[in-house]
Order: sequence, then C-alpha cells, then structure tokens
Amino acid sequence: MRNRSSSPSQPHYTFCETLLADTIATVESVIRKWDVQASLTFAGISNLFRDSPVEAKQFLGCVDGLQRAMLSSVRLCSDSELLVRAQTLMQIAMKRLQKEFYTILSGNRYFLDLETVSARSSRASSRSSVSDSEDGEVLDTVAGILMPDPAVADLKAIATCMIGAGYGKECVKVYNIIRKSVIDETLYHLGIERFSYSQIQKMDWEVLERKILNLQSSIRIAVRTLFLGERILCDEVFSASGNIRESCFAEISKDGAINLFGFLELAAKYKKTSIEKMFRYLDLYEAVSDLSPEIESIFSFDSTAAVKSQAAASVSKLGDAIRAMLSEFEAAIQKDSTKPPPGGAIHPLTRYAMNFLVFLADYSGTVSEIIADWPPSSQSPLPESYFLSPSSTNDDSTVSAKFAWLVLVLLCKLDSKARHYRDVPLSYLFLANNLNYVVSKVRSSNLSLVLGSDWISKQKVKVKQFIANYERLGSFKTTFGDSN
Repeated sequence: MRNRSSSPSQPHYTFCETLLADTIATVESVIRKWDVQASLTFAGISNLFRDSPVEAKQFLGCVDGLQRAMLSSVRLCSDSELLVRAQTLMQIAMKRLQKEFYTILSGNRYFLDLETVSARSSRASSRSSVSDSEDGEVLDTVAGILMPDPAVADLKAIATCMIGAGYGKECVKVYNIIRKSVIDETLYHLGIERFSYSQIQKMDWEVLERKILNLQSSIRIAVRTLFLGERILCDEVFSASGNIRESCFAEISKDGAINLFGFLELAAKYKKTSIEKMFRYLDLYEAVSDLSPEIESIFSFDSTAAVKSQAAASVSKLGDAIRAMLSEFEAAIQKDSTKPPPGGAIHPLTRYAMNFLVFLADYSGTVSEIIADWPPSSQSPLPESYFLSPSSTNDDSTVSAKFAWLVLVLLCKLDSKARHYRDVPLSYLFLANNLNYVVSKVRSSNLSLVLGSDWISKQKVKVKQFIANYERLGSFKTTFGDSN
C-alpha cells in the first residue's frame, strides 16, 4: 500500500496523482504570489488584472489547469495530501479572483459609454439602443451604466473561471451588491422615488405634475440605457451560465423596475384629476407604450415577468384614467348651463371645447388605441350628417367616430342654447357663427385628418343654411315690420 507521506516524485504515484502533483508544482508559485492574505507583499498593494494583464491571463490558466487536474483526481481520498494542497491553492486563487472582480466592478461603476451601449445592443438584435440625440443631455448628468470593453472582458473571464471552479455564489454575491447599488443610485439621480398610494393621493397636482414631467424623460433613459445596459452587461459577464445570468439580472433590476412602473399606476389612480390633466396622462401613456417592445425584450426572463406585468398594468390604468377624463369632458359639455352671448357671438363653450379637441387630435393615434374596445356613446341617436361618409373604411373609424360624437355633443348643446334667443334670426346667426368656428378649427388642425373632408363639407353646407335662414327671416321681419 502506498505511503501517503512520500514525496510526489516517488515513482509509485498513480497517473492521476502524478498529474495533480505536477500541476501543483507548476501553478503554486503563481497563485501564492497573488495571495490576498499575504501582508506587505507585492500582491497586497497591486491589482492583478489592472497592473499585470499578461500575468492575469497566466493566473487564469493556472486556475483552469488546477481545476482540471483536481477533477481528474476525484477518486483520491478527501484527506489526500495532494488534494488538500490543491484545494488550498484553489481557495487562495478564488479569493484573489473575488477581490479582482470586486475591484473592477467598483472602479467602473460610473463609466458611461454610449457607443458601447449602441454597439452591444446592436449585437443583441432583439433589443433597441439608446438614442444619444434624444436623451444625451440628461445622460451626461446621471450615473454611468456600462463599462469599457476590456473591463467587461476581464469580468467575464473571472466569472467564467469562478463558476467553473464551483465558486459561482461568491462571484454572484459581489456582482449583485455592486450592480444593484448602481441601479438604485441611477434611478435616484433620475428622480425616481418610492411612493405609496396614500402619499400620491395627498399630493397637490402641481407636485405630482412635476414628477410626471420628470418621469416622461427619465423613463426612456431608465429603460433604454439603465436596464438595457444592465441586461447586456449581465448577459456578457455570466455567459457561462444561463441560470446565473437570469438570477443576477432579476436580483439587481426587479425591485427598481417594478417601482418605476408602479409609480405610473399610482399616478393613474390619482383622485384629484380634471379634464385639463388628460394631456399629461396621454404623454405618460405614449412614453410607456413606445417602450413596450423593449420592456418585453429586456425583461424576457420568467423571473422578471412581474416587471412586464406591472408595466402592462400601468398602461391599462393610464388608459382607464384617460377614458374617464373623456367621459368627464363629454359630461361637462352636456351640463354647461351658461347662456348664449348677445348678438349671436361665439360661445365660450365652443372655444373651450374646440381648443381641447384640437389638442386631443394631436394624440389621435394614442386615443384610437385607448378607446379601441370602448363601447360607443349611446345617449342619443347619431345623425348621419355629423359623421364620416358611410363608405369610409379607414382603420381609424373608431377614433373618428369618437371625435365626431364629441363635436356632435357640442353642436347639440349649442342648438339648445340657440333657443334662448327671443329673436329667431339671431338664433340662426348664433348657430352659423359657432358652427363656422368649429369648421375653421377642424380645417386648421389634425382634426381635419380625423374627421375627414366629407365631414367638413357637410358642416360647411349647414353653415350656409344657417346664414340663409338668418338672412331670410331677418328680411322677412323687416318687410313685415314695414307693412305695419
């Protein structure tokens, strides 16, 4: 039976033992040179990958060689002298690599390289790159996201080596702590805060509006640079393990992303809304909707499904809020009780409603999406003359019908107000002036695209009819008065 205390050079060692012994002899000096526990030594004051890239490559090669030799010696007893020595060297090597991994991550936490983001996102063709022209000014003021390629290559090499040696947990722990702090700090610099439902409800609208305006720009940076960058970085560093890649990205990004999109849902539930606030919500809705494909791609892991669910819930709640405001706008027109102005002039309600609809028409595509499944209003029949040609088959028929309905509600209200004039010709003048104002607003805005030329033509005919009635009845009244 072999004497375990004999030296490795003795000939009765097995092949595996000889291989392990030779490997130890080859790698020991390199590994021990970089022992992080050594005091007042070269290794204690230097960074291997930063200061000695050639030796760093050699160090990784030694660790890989040692790992292969240890795997080929699995039949050795656990208390084998050779195996104990190999395990000791491996632990020394892993502590060094863990320290190097931490140093590289810490030293590059605030490095922002937009060209690198764009290049990497192009390689990851399923995702979109950040626009440095749209968000560049803001990006200059926030914490960095990605690192230069050499640093990423070093991190990837270290992570692959540590995972292969069975020390993936140590590597992941360092990565998660540092990169999660980068995400949290960046979101903070972007003005993304944590709020509860009650806190949002207690805010004055002016305060909430400032936060909404900030979010409109910061959400694009958060998705297209921060979370996209972290996903790309995580994919590259932990390319050796799909499970680790997924768990790391979920750990560092999930909480921040859910909080970001959760704020949108809380804002959508704000109780102190009014019709004029609709456009802020439309802007938010558009911002999140535009980012939906990127959100789906970045958070494609099963473990980040909650982020996609929160983003979808926020879009849904914003849509609900906008539909509620549209209903409020319609109700406000119907409830208006102000009297018509003297002389048949344009009513303030006409100016208010049409200015609102002109602005709303700029969001016609978004409104079309929001009201796609919304049942049409049914308070009263919809006269054919107020709508598009029945032969129209364009894809925006739903939004066209909605806008036509809102204009119809206004015109019906004006018709009821016209009856307040005791002078019948004056009521026709009132209708002519107000309908002409409506038509001019439609023709000079995107409402013309929404309602169509047929609608405009029909309303112009009505204006002429109102004018003709005014002139006819006015002339009749004058004649009748002269005969008496």
